[in-house]
Amino acid sequence: MRYMIRLAATIFLSVSATALAAQSWVQVEAQPSEARALDRAEDYAGRIANVKAYRTGSNWHVIAIGPFEDDEARRQLLQLRAARQIPGDAFVSDGRSFGAQIFGGDDVAALTPEPLAPAPVPEPGEETPAEARASERALTREDRANLQIALRWEGFYNSTIDASFGPGTRRAMSAWQAANGFEATGILTTLQRAALSEGYFGVLQSLSLTPIIDAEAGIEISIPSRLVKFDRYEAPFVHYVPATDEGVQVLLISQTGDDATLAALYDIMQTLEIVPLNGSRALRNTSFTLEGANDEIISHTFVRIAGNAVKGYTLIWPAGDEKRFRLALEAMQTSFRVTDGVLSDSAGAVEQNIDLLSGLEVRRADRARSGFFIDGNGGVLTTLEAVQQCARITLNDETDAVIAAQDVGLGLALLTPTEALAPLSVAELATATPRLQSDVAIAGFSFGGVLTAPSVTYGTLVDLKGLDGDTRVQRLSVTSEPSDAGGPVFSGSGAVTGMLLDRTSNGRTLPTGVAFAADAPVLATFLSENGVSVAATDRATEMAPEDLTILAADMTVLVNCWN
Repeated sequence: MRYMIRLAATIFLSVSATALAAQSWVQVEAQPSEARALDRAEDYAGRIANVKAYRTGSNWHVIAIGPFEDDEARRQLLQLRAARQIPGDAFVSDGRSFGAQIFGGDDVAALTPEPLAPAPVPEPGEETPAEARASERALTREDRANLQIALRWEGFYNSTIDASFGPGTRRAMSAWQAANGFEATGILTTLQRAALSEGYFGVLQSLSLTPIIDAEAGIEISIPSRLVKFDRYEAPFVHYVPATDEGVQVLLISQTGDDATLAALYDIMQTLEIVPLNGSRALRNTSFTLEGANDEIISHTFVRIAGNAVKGYTLIWPAGDEKRFRLALEAMQTSFRVTDGVLSDSAGAVEQNIDLLSGLEVRRADRARSGFFIDGNGGVLTTLEAVQQCARITLNDETDAVIAAQDVGLGLALLTPTEALAPLSVAELATATPRLQSDVAIAGFSFGGVLTAPSVTYGTLVDLKGLDGDTRVQRLSVTSEPSDAGGPVFSGSGAVTGMLLDRTSNGRTLPTGVAFAADAPVLATFLSENGVSVAATDRATEMAPEDLTILAADMTVLVNCWN
């Protein structure tokens, strides 16, 4: 009798799946009890249209939104995720596992044929622990491993996938049972095993992980083929662009090279928008990994030396969908193999663009300003405007720094590098009062860091006070750029007589050729009050222009603000 019931149910589900396959749903969650599913479906329906609930063949109850055409289902998925109205691991389903509808309008009923025969569904947990253990013994090694994988996917198991149901696996099973309203016996019944597997393998199906072999790049790997599609070669990358509105991307990386190439690629990849600033980074002798995350995307990059080449991959995924990201990433990590073949340097050559690297957008700082070293540990003095409200501050594009002290009234900021530096030169503040109409030189990254060295601009000291009589500043006649702000002002002897201030103050922009600088005594007081002993000099001997240029280059720092 039980065999006949299950056979009827199987026929019903098969026929239903055929009818439903033409449509797509946003599958939100699944619940083990009908009462809980109805409660959750009603809650969703209070906020979202087209909410349905269905029984499944494993006697779970799926909550879904739809039906839609496939493209519309993906659009709805992205919108609802972005609005935080559905869980991040919701996915688009073809509805093949859906059975009888238990909640929602009747717009789907026409798609669902009547069952051929009544198919009563046994309640979850129908097996006793002894019966469950007996049915468990019939599992293959693959079945047992898959259950461990599903438990790990659900967040209950974090040990080795060894297909052995030891104490760790039993504890994970108990925790899963308790979390889903079952008696926590540590032994899954047949229906519980089906329900557990359905969640994991349903998501796995939504990814369509497919092994590919790219002979030109010399890489074999599994990729989420339903979400990405091949677009082009553009050395050193093979671009797989989004195939849906979800925005998933895959890069394969392949180029001739050695450990020096690996290190250079490690630095270059971190300048790309696809590798957000927040995340762990590790450069080893023969490989590197980069992780990045922001409000829009998460990404993972792995590259290693393979013979006379460096090869790897990057997976870029929309934020808020970390569980599916980790599932796809694990498949890529375990399947990654190198084969013969290396992408040639000329593959897919296109017109060059300073803002692009092989078709990928290079990250640019929100603000670029100047600063200068004031002690032997790499402390930097700059303008406060340069570093306010920055998620990250860098010195010379390489070293992270933090704000150690600031003077809001005068607009000064003292930066401390996160790792000690060894500057080639540090500022020596002038102790003598500079002469009016004397020549001055300003060092700064006038072009926002496009050039790798600072520029030196010459001008004249016009007054020892501001237009409002402020004796803490000097007025200069010089043509400067916004990114010069924070740079040192030199006398002809190479002594630092001040720091260039921002051209915009209180919402007003200075006329061309007019600039102000905080004078040396003010800088000395600020630094002393914050524990910095700065060098001083009364040197008056003029320095050759070429020597002053070298001094400025050794002392001046590019300060970048990133968000």
